Amino acid sequence: MSLLDFLVPVAHAQAAPAPAGGGALGFLPILIVVFVMYFLMIRPQMKRAKEHKGMLEKLARGDEVLAAGGLAGTVTDIGENFVTIEIADGVRVRVQKAAIGNVLPKGTLKAA
Repeated sequence: MSLLDFLVPVAHAQAAPAPAGGGALGFLPILIVVFVMYFLMIRPQMKRAKEHKGMLEKLARGDEVLAAGGLAGTVTDIGENFVTIEIADGVRVRVQKAAIGNVLPKGTLKAA
């Protein structure tokens, strides 16, 4: 025996205790977290994406829109992937359809 054995107790290996609840109950907290994340994060995002897609399908010439970069204008031409927006008299900009954030009520741009 050395002097170190008196100062530091020796750790003996012990068998791990058996799980108290069983194997199936160990997954319950994980399932609860996944369930909560689905209803708080995933489902609302899917709902917003569906509403945005529906708004883009209903887009028509003459609609006043607000694009992602803050551009506000009137839709003059609609393609399959792009929309042409007139932001001032004679100034037209092409943006992707996905960049359209909101369709504004009629007359909003004239009031501003």
